[in-house]
Amino acid sequence: MGQRLEGRVAVVTGGGSGIGLATARRLADEGARVVVADVDAVAGKAAADAVDGLFAHVDVTDEEQVVELYRTTVDAFGSVDVAFNNAGISPPEDDSILTTGIEAWERVQRVNLTSVYLCCKHVIPHMLRQGRGSVVNTASFVATMGAATSQISYTASKGGVLALSRELGVQFAREGVRVNALSPGPVDTPLLRELFAKDPERAARRLVHVPMGRFARAEEIAAAVAFLASDDSSFITASNFLVDGGISGAYVTPL
Repeated sequence: MGQRLEGRVAVVTGGGSGIGLATARRLADEGARVVVADVDAVAGKAAADAVDGLFAHVDVTDEEQVVELYRTTVDAFGSVDVAFNNAGISPPEDDSILTTGIEAWERVQRVNLTSVYLCCKHVIPHMLRQGRGSVVNTASFVATMGAATSQISYTASKGGVLALSRELGVQFAREGVRVNALSPGPVDTPLLRELFAKDPERAARRLVHVPMGRFARAEEIAAAVAFLASDDSSFITASNFLVDGGISGAYVTPL
């Protein structure tokens, strides 16, 4: 594997499992020094150890902890060149707007959207001082499509991530800082398996709409993050980078 990120420092939030873990591994394989940030100390520490990186125990909804995350990174490694803002939740109580309570709505918004705001707010100044940086924010294909099997707060939060990323990508384009939204389709992660194990009918209903006939592997999403983090994507900013197996382009799927 090429060393496109040799000498770069990457921070991955939600890096203890799923897409975050796969991405921490991929970025490390490409030469980056990786800081794994996670609220789960056991999983996060294991992930950091696996990539010879640094673990930071962080609740990304807490502004002071986010500030400290990037300060610690710069103190340890001298820079922060890549920020993959990936932490997120999709609890079962987030469902139709008719049944989702305000507590579930606000919790999902805080973890999925406010945390991205906080991470961008506090990492971009470091990148501006360096004159370069790549921010990748995890949105979702549901930010651009509607679903009858709704997770209303999750969908709204990812729409917010997409809009925020687009605006920041435009704002800082001439200062060397690129900001993009990564929009995966359904990914075979522990989070998705847990959700669909409770509702196999929902899983089957979603899978039928994927032209490729399967959910993504976390490693496939990680490969897209590595591309957006690297200079191979040097003319890409303010984009919605869809990695969805063709869902958003499909009218009908193959028989």
